[in-house]
Order: sequence, then structure tokens, then C-alpha cells
Amino acid sequence: MKPSSIALLISAVLAFSQSSAAGPDNPATKTSAAAHDGQHDFDWEIGTWDTQLKRLREPLSGKADWVEYTGTSVVKAVMGGQANLVELDVRGSSGRIAGVSLRLYQPATGQWTLHFANLANGLMTDPMQGSFKNGQGTFYGKDTVDGRAVLVRFLIVPMGAGQWRFEQAYSADGGRRWETNWIAVDTRRKDRFISPTGKTTARPPA
Repeated sequence: MKPSSIALLISAVLAFSQSSAAGPDNPATKTSAAAHDGQHDFDWEIGTWDTQLKRLREPLSGKADWVEYTGTSVVKAVMGGQANLVELDVRGSSGRIAGVSLRLYQPATGQWTLHFANLANGLMTDPMQGSFKNGQGTFYGKDTVDGRAVLVRFLIVPMGAGQWRFEQAYSADGGRRWETNWIAVDTRRKDRFISPTGKTTARPPA
């Protein structure tokens, strides 16, 4: 993607953040809600997945040292589908990553906020915000890496039947350049599927 296009994306994200901070009478907020009802964007993910994860050991350091993990991701719908919880538990030569991701739907904007807490420190990250378009999820947020403020981009990309890729990238220069530091590939387990209503079936619906 060209730097100018990335800059436009970041500008759009920041503009959205400002508009969502306004009250329910904000005309821009109403327009966004009318344009997209994303409450069911994550319905496909409810259930149990086998996770293959690789993580860049030292992001934004110039080093290309990746470590790999395997494990599971369990996704559960809560509050009638307006929120969901992800339980991530993976292990590798570098140890274990166990965490919880909370996704919350914003009816006024048609977007989602994503929050992640690593059980190693018990702290929740600042939220990322975005939505799905043409089957792909794109979310942006802010974080701090070794004392540096960075932008965060999170992509959720379909790979085929029952398989999805989750990519996280950092930018330390305002979105001109991105470095991917987290790639997880989830493959659905076909022995169990939990629908958004809590009903368990032998396999996910077609």
C-alpha cells in the first residue's frame, strides 16, 4: 500500500474516534450506524480452533528472530452476540502465551473494539477499533513499545474453508511503514461448534 493511502486510512480512523466520542445525536454517528450493521461480523468464529502462531521476538529492533507456538483459541459469544470472548492458550520453545480477548460491538457506529489481556501480567491493552469489509477485518489502535508510541494494525483475513489468519503490525512513523510482528493461523476443529445462542452442534453450519 502506498504511504499516501496509509495516511488516509489513519486519518479516517482518527476522524472516526473523534466522531464516536460525541453523543448519540451526532449526525455522522447516525450515518455510520445506518451504513453497516456489524453485530454478526464475528459469528463465524464462535467455537474451538487449533492455533499456529509465530511472533517476532523483538519488534521494531531490526531483528528477524521469530518464535513459534501451537495451541488453541476458544471463542464464545456473550450478551446475545454483541460481545465475544477469546481464550488463547499456546506454547512453544519460548514458553506459554495465555490471554483473553474481549470484543465489544458499538451499535451507534457499526464497529467493534478489541481488547487483549495477557495473563502473564494481568493488564489489558488499549483497544483497537474497526470493522469488517468485503470479508476482511481491519482494526487500528495505539500502543507503546520500549517507551515509543506506535500505531497498531490488526488484520483478520480468510484463508479458505475453516481457516483464518490474524496479523498484527506496528508502525513507529505515523503509518508510513508497517512491521508485522504477530501471525496466527486458526483452523476450525470440526468436532464441536457453539452457536451465538449457546447451542452446541457436531460441526459448524454450512
